[in-house]
Parts: sequence; structure tokens; C-alpha cells
Amino acid sequence: MNPYTAFLLTLAPLLWAGNAIVGRMVHEMVPPLTLNFLRWIIALLILLPLAGPVFRRDSGLWQYWKRYSLLGLLGVGMYNALQYLALQTSTPINVTLVAAGMPVWMMLTGWMFFGAAVTRQQIFGAILSIAGVVLVLVRGELNHLLELRLVAGDMFMILATIAWSLYSWLLTRSSEPASLRANWASFLLAQVGFGAAWSGLFAAGEWAMAERHIYWSWTLIAALAYVAIGPAVIAFRCWGAGVQRAGPSVAAFFSNLTPLFAALLSSAFLGEAPRLYHAAAFLLIVGGIVVSSRRT
Repeated sequence: MNPYTAFLLTLAPLLWAGNAIVGRMVHEMVPPLTLNFLRWIIALLILLPLAGPVFRRDSGLWQYWKRYSLLGLLGVGMYNALQYLALQTSTPINVTLVAAGMPVWMMLTGWMFFGAAVTRQQIFGAILSIAGVVLVLVRGELNHLLELRLVAGDMFMILATIAWSLYSWLLTRSSEPASLRANWASFLLAQVGFGAAWSGLFAAGEWAMAERHIYWSWTLIAALAYVAIGPAVIAFRCWGAGVQRAGPSVAAFFSNLTPLFAALLSSAFLGEAPRLYHAAAFLLIVGGIVVSSRRT
């Protein structure tokens, strides 16, 4: 760990928090699934000059097209689409705090589908993190726990975290040639290519189910540029480099800066000041992750 590594691992959560803020800012300008599709089409065009040869017939990608199609569905098509859907009815602070319970879903997914062992510390840490997520879901009103008031956005974000958990575990089960993973741009483009196709399919369904409109403006154009360049390309690059330098265990703690940044940015740009229960939930979630990550 050095200042440059810390910078890489801090910039990615900041950009991801910005993604939630921007998604909320433009939620009335563009349908959520269409926003996801446009985002990844732009990212695809940015990555093509850097790693276009990955789509050649002899690159080795097409032999594993089913695997990359699934990775693209879960990590690009579903996670981001569900996040933008969540931001239609929930605030960026709530969305990122619910997403901060990701390690819990990682543990459950690994145990249920990938044969990963679960320790007592992980269970206790999971209970703390779940308590933090529940505190967000009940909006700090614990007396209403039995009549839990879930908005659609909360449920969408829970589904998104489950999709990302499956995606993350599948990444650890690599069977493709090392050459496909050696270059970060090639590895990301392989997923984005399939993910953009899934995103386009979802967006087409969105327009087929109801009349939709896009209200074009310079604000929307700037937002599209940001979500495609910042959270999609730069953040993925910084996070990958940071994880390689510091390791996934250390990097996991930096990922929980996302809701903190989202709270600060929401207050600055959306006028949505954080509440006391947001701070309590953040402490519970981070505390759960610290406990579950400690070595015996």
C-alpha cells in the first residue's frame, strides 16, 4: 500500500458514487434501461480502439462466448440496469448503502453455489451488515420493522447486489486463456460487448412495453459522457490496478467509501442531506465487513 495505490482505490468508489448521483439527476430525462444501454454503447466505442482485436475470430474469445455472455448479462446488463431502475424511486444514499451490503451476498452466494466455507466471524459480520441494510430499508424507523416499507428501488438494488455477487464469483472461476485477462481493456471489452447486447435487448423491451421519451439536453449529454467514461472505463481500470497492487481483502474496505461519497455528493448536488440513520447504517455495514474479514 502506497499513496498511488490508495488513490486508485479511492477514485473508483468516488466515480461509482457519482454514477448514482448522475443517475438520479437524469432519471426524468431518459428511461433507466435506455440510460444503461446508451452508457455501455459509448463505453464500447471508447474501448474498441484499445482492444478491438479481442473480437477477432482467432482471439480465443468465441470459444468461451457463453461464459462472457453470462458475465456481460450479470455485470453489465443487469447490475447497472437495476441500479438505474432503483434510482427512479430511491435516493443515491439509500442505493449505495444497500449496495454496501455486497459482502453479505458474496458470502451467501459463495456458500450456496460455489462451495465456499463460512466462518463464525463471517456470520457475525453478516448479521451486522444486514442490520445496517435493514436500517436503511426502514428509513431509520425501527418500530416499523414489522411493517417494512420497501420502495421499488430498494428491491431493485437488492437484486442488483445479488447479480453482482454471482458475477464476482464467476470471475474467480476462470477457464479462458490467460491472454484474454492479461490486458484490462481486452478483458473489459469482451464483457462490455456482450453486456451492451443484453442492455439493448432490455432497452427494446422497455420501449415496447410503454411509450417512452428521451429529453435531450446538454445536461443529459454530459451525464452520458460521465457515466460512460468515469464509472464504466476509468473506475474499472483504477479498481483492477488497485486490487492487483493491494489485494482484494484490502480493496474491499475502500469499496465502502461509495456510500460516504454518495452522501456528500447528494448533499452538494441534490440537496438530499444525509440523516443520522445513514451514519449508523454505514458504521454497521463497515463494522460487519471488518469483523468478517479479520483473521482468527
